[in-house]
Amino acid sequence: MLSSIKAFFDEKLANPPSPDKQIASETQLACAALFIEVMKADHELDDREKSELVSLLQSSLHIQEEDIQELTRLAQEGADQATSLYEFTRLINDEYSYSQKLQLVQDMWRIAFSDEQIDMYEEHLIRKVSDLIYVSHTDFIKAKIIARGS
Repeated sequence: MLSSIKAFFDEKLANPPSPDKQIASETQLACAALFIEVMKADHELDDREKSELVSLLQSSLHIQEEDIQELTRLAQEGADQATSLYEFTRLINDEYSYSQKLQLVQDMWRIAFSDEQIDMYEEHLIRKVSDLIYVSHTDFIKAKIIARGS
C-alpha cells in the first residue's frame, strides 16, 4: 500500500501541477480511507454513499476532480490493508486542529446518513474514530445532529 501511495505522490511531484492545483496529502488520504471504512461498515455499498464520498472529497478535502478516482482507489487499498484505525487517526492527530477533526466526524456522519439509515456498525466506527482523535462525546453528538439535518 505504501508503495502505491508513494508512486501517486511521486508522479504528482514529477509532473508539477498548475499553481492553483492542490496535491492530496497523506492526511487527506487517511480521511478518504476513513470515509470508505464508514461506507463498508454496514456491508452494503450504496450509490448514494459513493456520491456523497465524491462530494466530500471535493468539498471538504479539496481534491481535484481528475484526482478523485485515483485517490479513491488508493484510499480503498489503504482501508483494505489497514490492521487498525490507528494508521489513519495518527496522521489526523498529528496534522488536524480540533475544528478540522470535528469536520471530519461530521463528514463521516454525512456518509452514514446518505443512504437514509444508520447501521449500528457505522455508528460504532464513527464513535471509535471520534475517541481516537480526541473529539468529545458532546461534539460527537452535535456532529451527528448537524449531519442528519444536511
